[in-house]
Amino acid sequence: MITEDAVNFIKDVIPFQFLEPEELIPIVEKMTLEFYPVGTFILKQDGPGSDSLKIIKKGSVKVFAQSPKGEEIITDIRGEGELIGYISIFTDGKSRVNVLTLEDTLCYQIDKPEMKRIIEKYPKLKEFFHQSFLKKYLDKTFEEMHTKTLSVCTSDMLLYTTPVGELATKGVISAFQDISIREAGEIMTKHEISSLVIIDSNAVPVGIVTDRDFRKKVIAKGLDLNSNISKIMSVSLIKSDAKEYCFEALLKMIRYNIHHLLIVEDGKLKGIITNHDLMMLQGTSPFTIARDIDSQQTVDGIASVSKKINSVIDILIKQGAKASNITKIITEINDRIVIKILQFAEKRFGPPPLRYCWIVFGSEGRKEQTFKTDQDNAIIYQDPDNLEEDEASKKYFAEFSEFVKDSLLRCGFPICTGNYMASNPRWRQPITVWKSYFTNWIKTPNAHAILASVIIFDFRPIYGDLTLAHELKNHLINSLKGQDMFLVHMARMTVNVKPPLSFFRTFVVESSGEHKNMLNLKFRCIAPLINIVRLFSLEKTIEETSTIERIERLKKIHDTVRDYGDELLYAFEFLMLLRIHLQFNQISEGKIPNNYINPDDLTNLQKKTLKESCQLILRLQESIETRYLLGRMS
Repeated sequence: MITEDAVNFIKDVIPFQFLEPEELIPIVEKMTLEFYPVGTFILKQDGPGSDSLKIIKKGSVKVFAQSPKGEEIITDIRGEGELIGYISIFTDGKSRVNVLTLEDTLCYQIDKPEMKRIIEKYPKLKEFFHQSFLKKYLDKTFEEMHTKTLSVCTSDMLLYTTPVGELATKGVISAFQDISIREAGEIMTKHEISSLVIIDSNAVPVGIVTDRDFRKKVIAKGLDLNSNISKIMSVSLIKSDAKEYCFEALLKMIRYNIHHLLIVEDGKLKGIITNHDLMMLQGTSPFTIARDIDSQQTVDGIASVSKKINSVIDILIKQGAKASNITKIITEINDRIVIKILQFAEKRFGPPPLRYCWIVFGSEGRKEQTFKTDQDNAIIYQDPDNLEEDEASKKYFAEFSEFVKDSLLRCGFPICTGNYMASNPRWRQPITVWKSYFTNWIKTPNAHAILASVIIFDFRPIYGDLTLAHELKNHLINSLKGQDMFLVHMARMTVNVKPPLSFFRTFVVESSGEHKNMLNLKFRCIAPLINIVRLFSLEKTIEETSTIERIERLKKIHDTVRDYGDELLYAFEFLMLLRIHLQFNQISEGKIPNNYINPDDLTNLQKKTLKESCQLILRLQESIETRYLLGRMS
């Protein structure tokens, strides 16, 4: 075996990739290489445990157990770079599973005594082998993702930690130095800009002209507009290198009493920054934005503030926040926007004729919003006492909900394509009608009923008379008791969409079209996990709507979640953070955010964690199929 080749291979194998290259050399010098033909049992259930840790160099194996009835239960398919026999390193008992080669397989092997010595020598490896199967990947993956971003402590620290190049306006308008004052003014008017950078023939900045120069040097002094621009431009340019921090740029602006600062990179113009940009940088903390929302008096004012939310996500990502923390903060801000608009609506249309409660569902109901998602909302109102009240409430809430829909759209919340909004008369009803909806969906679980249940049962109240929502929630919980057929249909929906993992543990991606070689992270990974947790929550009739809160509650009362709860939490955090990073990068590149990700763009750690998350989802879906006997039903 050639040491260099072996080092190059295992340096990308988890957990050996956590070691330095020089630490790998003595390890690979003790390794051997073993060949196993297709159809070979490397380990047999109830037979001797492995006498070595095996690292698959080429080929694949099937890991499975035999039930007392002789049924084959496949637990894993492992391929290149994955491990066999690591449980045997810490035990002297029999093998609990069969490991069978599916093709000719080559394995690097480290014998048991040597592997124990290595683990004791390197705490990073010891920590890995003693953690739960998913957490051991997750912590390292988060650490890796965080190192790609800028770590900051508070919003006030951004001036001291943000390179000015990150904030500089891109695509700066410039003009050559041989133009006239008139031409410069025409360019600034056409592009609606307050400053114009003047460059030489090599595109190197030689001056800048601002609105102030026109006021003080042209209008006030009556200068000929056909004069060369050099007559009024500032030639002693104050510049900042793109690598300098924003507080250095702010100091220059204060020192030289300027409002625009050129940003250069390798001597060439990169962008421009203004004192307003720096003030905005200090005003992008979640608390500042929430305060700004509360102070607004018009929908346009709310819309203006809502544009800052992406900046909040940027800050939180750079702080290394968990996905659940990011979604909580964004949900809080979005709730404030909705509540403020509801208050505007009440002011515009007057007091409502009946008590009402505004509820939200979908990702908003689960407190799992990131970038703005579709409007998913409804109105529950008090039962009218007579026909007059009924007509008055219908007219009021129709106008009311239409105003709210249009206002939220102006604030960047797209209209729900399925029309699950209060502006749809079906979703603004008295409490008695809502109760009848829920009862009918549960007792007659057809396709429409299951779809509506999946969306609306995740509801939570955010404004108005909250007792109406609590009354409806209690009705839902009581209606679910003893309704096994509804749960069977919900279980079927839960296992219908499988994670994008093939039998050989390779990612299943789109084979053609716009998203070729990509997979839909939301539809194929996140949604199946959410559906699993929702099913378990309906089984135990718990009130929580947030996936995280549901898991925490279920860990205490649901046998399956008691066993897999931590793994579910780790997987959900990872998948959501991966989606947040994906969409934020898309927005940063000027693209419309979507949920499609190319596995080849992921790091080795991210791929491994994604595979383990998919494996967990598959394992839970299989347990649901078995428990509900779905394989025996048509």
